[in-house]
Amino acid sequence: MTDRPPLEFQRLGPGHQVGLTEFFAALTAAGDDRTFHPHPFTPEAAAKLCRYTGRDLYYVATAGAVLAYGMLRGWDEGYEVPSLGIAVHPAARRTGLGKAFMAFLHAAAAARGAPRVRLKVYPDNTPARTLYERLGYVFAGESAGQLVGVLTLGGRADG
Repeated sequence: MTDRPPLEFQRLGPGHQVGLTEFFAALTAAGDDRTFHPHPFTPEAAAKLCRYTGRDLYYVATAGAVLAYGMLRGWDEGYEVPSLGIAVHPAARRTGLGKAFMAFLHAAAAARGAPRVRLKVYPDNTPARTLYERLGYVFAGESAGQLVGVLTLGGRADG
């Protein structure tokens, strides 16, 4: 029997501010802000995200602490296909959490009616690129030095 808190995927809210701030600090300390930079990783950005109330979706994976952070953005700007972003705490990598959290984010996008999701990844970020390819992302094109990947959700054909 273990006393560890259960793994949960939760919509980001005010109660996550401290944990998200600590998570952002861990990403920055590991140098991950060079390859994942959707916004600043500051305490102010964490506070703003935890108060966010728009159509985009921001989630955390927790087990006592924030172990991963994910987003589906673009609905606020009127896009049908959201951009997905994910980061896993350096201490929680290679545990299957990234794959599980990606499945959750895909389900959240599909539940919102998105036909596809898109993401960007640097070509030399081999662990992330490999995960995305194994999940079925198709890479075509480039944006700002990053590969652009698209995944069709729910077996729908591209259209």
